[in-house]
Amino acid sequence: MQRFFNNAGPIKPEMHYHLPLLQRLDWDEIEQFIREQRYFVLHAPRQTGKTSTLLAMMQALNASGDYACAYANIEGAQAARGDETQGIPAACDALVNAIDVYLQQPALLSWYEEKKQGLAPQHLLTQVLQQWAKSSDKPTVLLLDEVDTLVGDTLISLLRQIRAGYAQRPEYFPQSIVLCGVRDVRDYRMEQEGAQVITGGSAFNIKAESLRMGNFTEEETRSLWLQHTEETGQLFDPDIFPELWQDSRGQPWLVNALGYEVTWKNKAARDRSQTISLIDYKAARERLIQSRATHLDQLSDKLKEARVHGVISRLLSTEEEDTEGLKTDDLQYVADLGLITLRPSVRISNRIYQEVLPRELTWPTQVMIANQETSWYIDAGHRLNMAKLLTAFQQFFREHSDSWSEGFDYKEAAPQLLMQAFLQRIINGGGRLTREYGLGRKRTDLLIEWPLDPQQGMYGPLQRVVIELKLLRGSLDAVIAQGLKQTFDYCHRVGADEAHLVIFNRNPKTPWSKKIWQRKANHQGQEVGVWGT
Repeated sequence: MQRFFNNAGPIKPEMHYHLPLLQRLDWDEIEQFIREQRYFVLHAPRQTGKTSTLLAMMQALNASGDYACAYANIEGAQAARGDETQGIPAACDALVNAIDVYLQQPALLSWYEEKKQGLAPQHLLTQVLQQWAKSSDKPTVLLLDEVDTLVGDTLISLLRQIRAGYAQRPEYFPQSIVLCGVRDVRDYRMEQEGAQVITGGSAFNIKAESLRMGNFTEEETRSLWLQHTEETGQLFDPDIFPELWQDSRGQPWLVNALGYEVTWKNKAARDRSQTISLIDYKAARERLIQSRATHLDQLSDKLKEARVHGVISRLLSTEEEDTEGLKTDDLQYVADLGLITLRPSVRISNRIYQEVLPRELTWPTQVMIANQETSWYIDAGHRLNMAKLLTAFQQFFREHSDSWSEGFDYKEAAPQLLMQAFLQRIINGGGRLTREYGLGRKRTDLLIEWPLDPQQGMYGPLQRVVIELKLLRGSLDAVIAQGLKQTFDYCHRVGADEAHLVIFNRNPKTPWSKKIWQRKANHQGQEVGVWGT
């Protein structure tokens, strides 16, 4: 069977292109922790290969002959929410079943079926782990996955029951337990009656270390894709790889999903004699973004969290100079979710997330914008008439900005997001809208790429238009002067043939008759349309 890029579920080495799974961790360090009878945390963002790596860890530990190791996913207990009388038995059901499946220990399963009705949920997990350790002829090791999906008393009880048996290891309790999830245990926050908040760090103070699985390196990203060439003989244009790195920054699901999109979902590429071009890759990238695949769609849920909002809103608004006022724990939490990186500066993790986050935030707005059809803005040469388009946006913004802005969760960036929603509605008719933004940049850069030949689409000649978005802070002349330089620099960098600068005046005391205007300007020979909104 020919292998392929895996974009769903754990890796199966015989089916999927993959990197050596234990290579992604410091395996020597983990083995040392286990020898030292440590309990520790391994966390990683969603769909980074965590489950695949945990299964490989289990296989390696069992193959060594030194341990009896089991992997258990207890996500099913999440349905019980904070009801530990339901949640703990559900977690124990999953645990005992996993031990039976991976280690063939029917005696434990029989014991559990006989005893579980008579054991209180507050002690059930401790008793199960004690019985497993006592009945095993080797020290036991437990890899407990999706721990952070549990909430409230269920999670508190689970952590405390593990802590209760810690002193009895390894004879009467697992020698080592690894808690696995998206978040570090310090970010487990559990509210009890009276709004008391207990953190995972206090409920699980036996943790020796927190390890985080990272993304692929640039070299690993390229190496994974070249497995396809080695297996099929199909070549990639070398210019793809720098783009792939900037788009994904090695995020494992993105690397694999882009690979699957460009080598299989693109039916023409199934002819393995055809070299995959950079244009093929960019088309696949856009299809993946527009598909709103599960991984990308899940980002919208995270954006609603207050801790995430505080960080991402700063990045989207672009006006803030630094991270002053942001809590260190919140920054680390959003980084642990995989949405941002902290070094060398705080920024969105990769170029695809940078595209997806504004689209997710503006999706309801975009689909509800009425009476705006792409055909209205196409001239005889199939070029976008930007003057007509931006004039229409000025009127749209005047009529709807107050009501639409109130609908945004991210009000700090409402003008920029509203314009992006408006443009996306038009550009979805066949072009591409690319964004650049970030903390302290004091502007949002937009690049429109529009096909001039409908038959060739994005494979043919393109109209490239830069739109720079800025907020009016201080003198209008100073903002225009700075904006023209920034617009020129961006225009030169991306090779655009048309440039516009849009300045938003958010002062509620300024009448619309003075907010809305347009003029032409010139900077170093580059004509720039300047628009007040």
